[in-house]
Amino acid sequence: MASIRLKSQSDRRLRAGHQWIYSNEINTDITPLKQFSAGDQAIVEAANGKPLGIATVNPNTLICGRLISRDTRTPLDRSLLIHRLKIALSQRELFYSTPYYRLVFGDADGLSGLVVDRFADTLVVQISTAGMERLKNDVVAALEEVVKPSAILLKNDGKMRSVEGLDSYVEEALGSVPELVYLQENGVLFEAPVWDGQKTGWFYDHRENRQTLQRLSAGKRVLDVFSYVGGWGVQAASAGASDVTFIDASDKALGHVESNLQLNQYEGNAELMHGDAFDGMQSLIDDKARFDVVVIDPPAFITRRKDIKAGEAAYFKANQMALRLVAKGGVLVTASCSMHLKEEKLHDLVRSNCRSLERFSQLVYRGTQAPDHPVHPAIEETQYLKALFYRVHNNMAL
Repeated sequence: MASIRLKSQSDRRLRAGHQWIYSNEINTDITPLKQFSAGDQAIVEAANGKPLGIATVNPNTLICGRLISRDTRTPLDRSLLIHRLKIALSQRELFYSTPYYRLVFGDADGLSGLVVDRFADTLVVQISTAGMERLKNDVVAALEEVVKPSAILLKNDGKMRSVEGLDSYVEEALGSVPELVYLQENGVLFEAPVWDGQKTGWFYDHRENRQTLQRLSAGKRVLDVFSYVGGWGVQAASAGASDVTFIDASDKALGHVESNLQLNQYEGNAELMHGDAFDGMQSLIDDKARFDVVVIDPPAFITRRKDIKAGEAAYFKANQMALRLVAKGGVLVTASCSMHLKEEKLHDLVRSNCRSLERFSQLVYRGTQAPDHPVHPAIEETQYLKALFYRVHNNMAL
């Protein structure tokens, strides 16, 4: 196995537990990256030549190495995949008695570039790195051995694949995968469009936060903005909300909202608003509508560092409009899946909007990602999800 030699001091992050190697950290005079093909595995050496482990390599990307083993005798192969999948499965089974969860969360489970969501006997797999793509068949075989699913879908159409120089495709790797799969979350039933939905078709990461929403929803008017297939709003409805309004840009997603309401035999009032979320909120503001609970869970407005300024402006605007729709004494639930937006900044955005709108808010709950999205203690990128619940009053209420 060929080696990559790091520059002086460039091993500090790896020794601290991180797994990524950047191209500008490689001593290319000693170990030129051009000797590698995307997906190769290589021994990683410190500047003094001491081996640090084995990484998958992609010479064409900024993150050109991903450490997958700290033992140079243990490359990433089917055997190691099986071992780490067993560990991942046992961790999920500690928390969940039913087979609906994220089984593999990339770097946090020692499997960089691999995400697997479980929907009972169906698995949806996303591969985002060249190193993991090289082992695609071993990944499928390892999942068959550890989980014994009836069907596996490779949902390999994510944005990161183009960065890695990989083709985009969606295909069955095992069995027959239906267009819709079913899951249960917090006692609520859902259908998820795994073939053509967002990411794997569902977002398990907000599970605990949505359970908190259920506790606030009985008899309330609830607004679910950026609703997708209704993960928040349908759970509010199932918990006894009297009225639930959903806003989403996808007419197809709203069709799944309607189906999910029917699955749970919701008998309250439901309104589906198709269109841009900001336009929808403005329309409700113009109509002087007010809701007891307003949930805004947008897609990531900040995907790269250079997007921070524009992304923060989008979060500011979304929260300002949402606050204008919260009834006196109501609750704002504001969420972000942007890793580059820190919780403190999101809190500041809400606080600033409350001042300008002459509202008084109390932060009553701080949520993060569910246990099936574990945080690697040395990789801050694995801690990305925020969900802040505010009780909102008129400025003179307290």
